[in-house]
Amino acid sequence: MEKKLTKSRNKMLSGVCAGFAEYFGWEVSVTRVAYAALTLFTAFSGVIIYIVAAIVMPKAE
Repeated sequence: MEKKLTKSRNKMLSGVCAGFAEYFGWEVSVTRVAYAALTLFTAFSGVIIYIVAAIVMPKAE
């Protein structure tokens, strides 16, 4: 069975960070903290990436 990148049901906003964490096998809280840090250090461009990912990523089955 092939792994697919989907939004997670374990979500805070839309499940994007948790979806990435499940896909790569990372801890969800670490992924969220890393995303927040990268967003702060890249002049909030992570917000745009998050919105695009929330629109493009399919929901979990």
